[in-house]
This record gives sequence, structure tokens and C-alpha cells, in this order.
Amino acid sequence: MSDLSSLLGFLVEHPLYDALAVVLLALFGAVLRGSFVYIPNTQYGIVERRWSARRTREPFAPMAVNGNAGFLPEVLRGGWHTLQPFQYVVHKRSLIGIDQIAYLVARVGRPLESGQALGEWPHDVAVDDARGFLDGGGQAGPQRRILRSGTYAINTALFAVITEDDIHHLDAAKKDDAQFQATLLDRAGFQPVVIKDDRIGIVTVQDGPALQHGEIIAPTVGTDAANPDHFHNSFQNIGRFLAAGGRRGRQEQVLVEGTYFLNRLFATVEVTGKRRIEIGTVGVINSFVGRESDEAITAENGRGRTVEVGNRGIWRRPLEPGKYAINPYAAEVVDVPTTNFQLRWIDGVVSAAAIPNGRSYDDALREIPVITRDAFEILVPLSIVAHISPVNAPHVIQRFSQIERLVNQTLDPFVSSYFKDTAQRNTLLDFIERRVEIGKEALAAMKARLAEHRIEIEEVMIGTPRPAPGDTRMEAMLEQLRARQLAREEQKTFADQQEAATKRKALNEQIALAEQQAGITRSELSICIAENEGAAETARKRKAADGIRVMAEAEGAAETARKTRAAEGIRVMAEAEAYAAKARAESFGGTENLMR
Repeated sequence: MSDLSSLLGFLVEHPLYDALAVVLLALFGAVLRGSFVYIPNTQYGIVERRWSARRTREPFAPMAVNGNAGFLPEVLRGGWHTLQPFQYVVHKRSLIGIDQIAYLVARVGRPLESGQALGEWPHDVAVDDARGFLDGGGQAGPQRRILRSGTYAINTALFAVITEDDIHHLDAAKKDDAQFQATLLDRAGFQPVVIKDDRIGIVTVQDGPALQHGEIIAPTVGTDAANPDHFHNSFQNIGRFLAAGGRRGRQEQVLVEGTYFLNRLFATVEVTGKRRIEIGTVGVINSFVGRESDEAITAENGRGRTVEVGNRGIWRRPLEPGKYAINPYAAEVVDVPTTNFQLRWIDGVVSAAAIPNGRSYDDALREIPVITRDAFEILVPLSIVAHISPVNAPHVIQRFSQIERLVNQTLDPFVSSYFKDTAQRNTLLDFIERRVEIGKEALAAMKARLAEHRIEIEEVMIGTPRPAPGDTRMEAMLEQLRARQLAREEQKTFADQQEAATKRKALNEQIALAEQQAGITRSELSICIAENEGAAETARKRKAADGIRVMAEAEGAAETARKTRAAEGIRVMAEAEAYAAKARAESFGGTENLMR
């Protein structure tokens, strides 16, 4: 004991005692400072384990998942924390604020599959759960999952967080991160896709299985909200899109008005206008996608066929007037007028614009050059009113592809040939005089000819022919026609004058008769009165005579009745006397005894 006390006394009195005390105090302070860490609430801490007794090879290095040295997956939030000194160090970072959209790039994880562009995020794992990401089989590289508006404590030892203004990572950003940021800036990938004002968004997917052979547009999948496992909500849930069978490439499904938070590394969007079908037209759909029609090509549709809606080809049912969200890469829409449209074979005159590019169907039409039977070369101006019914529009487009082609390759040659043949059967004057009749004949012929093309011709109007350039003979012929017409007009005028003179004579007679009408009327009234009085007198006399005759007939009848009664009385008395005599005779023994 005395030896220990002597030793302590020696140490206290030794000059190195003060230095040793300072070292011990410094060491104690370092241990104390390394054991307690304070993190402000506006920051979070990434913990690094600098050494460990575990020597196993770590597949997720530099992440310390199984107790090895490296960065711990869990982060420290605001407040005081206790750590083992000298083994751990805390890297403090400010909380990451996201305005609209940010992207994640994982430094470690399972490698991407062949052809895979973005890493698959584990199911039901939060964006700030680094351990859950690694344990759940998260993949290294750019992720399908994006960060939305908010504040996050992301372990930037595992993830690089790419925002519009910065790249958040524990160490220096890599070259790939900068390339991703530049690509996203070019695609406006840090803002949501906003579709408005009758616009649509055409989506091109950059990840997933490739299109099948022969396909040019990826078919629509995952649009049924009743199937939550496959409903990707307009490409906003990448996992469900791929689970529904979605493929990379330009998509048939389009985005309509609304706001969409899309991963722009997964899908790009091209904004264009809706397809508008104007009133008076229908839109014939030529679909580049869909099922192959099983309908056989027969003699009736041997030139081609239309298909049911949803099949690849020209749909039998056109689009009515309105606005449609049609993907122009998936289908072509051809406008077909359903109101009457006019085609003019007249130089320098065209019908109203009927094609969306401002041109008219008759831009290329000119007056028809013909030669009459008497060898006159003339130019015939012509107007035709045509109509295509909505039900026939798909068949017309299927056969001609465009109305302009119908006009220029079928209608124009037929009309020109018809009028050339007609002109050769008529002289110039006959052609001019029979213009209306020829128009009716042409209408009937065109109706019959174009009915097989499902085009209805409503009217054919022939204008006044004019001579070919440099030909003056037609003017002389027209002078003869004018003289002939003038003679006809003079004859008609003379006939009209004769008829007018006859009518004038009859009118004068009627006027004279009207002037004597008062006296005639009085005479006629006097005659009527006299006739009425004579008739009345005759009637009175006839009535008196009829009375006398009736009285005489009555007296004669009475006298006849008296005479008849007297004769009857005499006859009865004679019969009675005869009967009495007979009775007496019988009482005396009969007639014979009486005679004796």
C-alpha cells in the first residue's frame, strides 16, 4: 500500500501528469462527441460504418446491409442519436424538396435484364425505404418510380435524386446522372404533362417488350379501371402497364385533356390537335392497327374491301361530324363531303374550297375540247353536281383513296369521252339548240355509269360552247343561228299581233254590248214581267176551268149514280116480281098445271 501511495505521489509530482490529463480529457470528449449526434429537423443523416469485424463479401457494397462496413440503408431524422464512437460517422444532408417531379437512379441493386431500360421498383416499398428496396430485389440504374411534390429524406448513398436544378448524391455526381438530367430537361420531364384546348398527347414508350413482327403501333392495354392489377391510369403506373402486356414503341392509346405525371425516361409525349370532322362531311378511317379481317375477298369486292370497326383497313362505318381523339400514327382520316358538291369544267373557275389544304376538287378540270359532226372545234364548259352518301363514303375511298383521284382519273375521262362522242353525232347548231336535251341524256348516262362507283350525279349543266382559240367560223355560224332565231321571233310576233287584233275586235264588241246593256236589261225585264203576268192570267183561267170541270164531273158522277140506283131498283123489283110469280106457280102445281 505504501508502494502504491509512493507511486501515485511520484506521478502527481511528475511534469508529464498535466499533459496526460489533457490527453485523457480530449479522448473522453472525442468519445462523448462521437457517441451523441444532433441532427436539425431541416436535415437528415446518412450513417457510415467505417469498420466491422464481418469480413463477408457484400454484394451491395458500399451499402452495409449485413453488418459489414459501409453506408447503412436507414437514415437518421432530426433529433439526438447515440452511436458507437469511432465506428460510425454521420453525413448530414438537407431534406430534399421536390417541386413537381424528380427521378431516382439506384447505385446498387440487381442488374437490369437484357433490353430493360428502367429498374423495377419492389412492390409496396416506400421511396425512402432503402433497406426495403435492396431486400425486395430493387434493380440498379434509373428507376420506373418517380418522386412527386414533397420533402424527402432519401439515402443518397444508394440513390441519386435528379431534379431540374440539382443532382443530389452523397459523393460527386456521375456522368450518367448529368446525361439523364440533360435528357429530362430536353423532354420537359420535370413538369407534368398538361393536355388542354382540344389537344391530345401521343405517347411513345421507351421500355418493355418490343412490338411483335408486323406491328407499327403498340395496341391499347390496361384501360379497364375495374381491373386494378392492370389499370395503368394513362401510363402513370409503369408496373401495371407492363403487367397488362404493354409494349415499347408508339402507343395507340392517346392522352386527352388533363394533367399526367409521367416518367419521361419511360414515356415521351407528342402533343397535337384533335381530329375535327366538319359539318357536311364524314371521316373515313383507314386503320393501321387492329385485327386482320377474316372476310374473304370475293368477286363483288375484288377491287378491295372495307372492314368492321376495330379491324385493320378501311372501316365500313365513317365518323360523323365532331371532334375525335384519333392517333394520326394509328389511323388516317379522309374527309368525304356528304353534301352536294359542284365540279366545273371551266377555265379559271373552281368550286368553293372542299379539301382541308384549301384546294378544290376541280382545280385540274378545264373546258372539254370537242369536234362536231360538221367539223367545228369548240370548247364545252360544263358543271356537274355530285353527291356521296355517308354509307357509300368508305367504299369510294377504298376504291379511289381520294376524291381528287376519283375526279381526275375516273370522272373527268368519262365526261370528256361522253361529250366528244355526243358532239360527233351533232352539228354545231344542233349541239347548241339541243343543249338542254343533251344535258338530260348526259345526266341519265352518268347516273347509270357512276352508280357502280357509288356516286350519285344530281345535275348536269352545259354552258355555252365557245370556239377553239383562233377559230372564227363559229361566229359566222352563230350569226346564222341568230338570224334564224330572229325570223322565228318575227313569226311569233306576227302571230301574236294577229291574235291581239282578234282579241281587240272581240273586246270592242264586248264594249259596245256593254254600252247597250242597260236598255237590253230593261227590255228583258219587261218581257219577263209580261211573260210572268200572262203566265199568271193563264194560271188563273186554267184554275177556273179546272174548277168548272171538276164541278161538272162531280154533277155527272152524281147523275150517273142516281140513274144507276134507279136502274138497280127496277131490276130488283123485276126480279122480285118474277120470283113471286114463280112461287105462285109452284103453289098451284107447277108451271104445267098453271098452263092447263
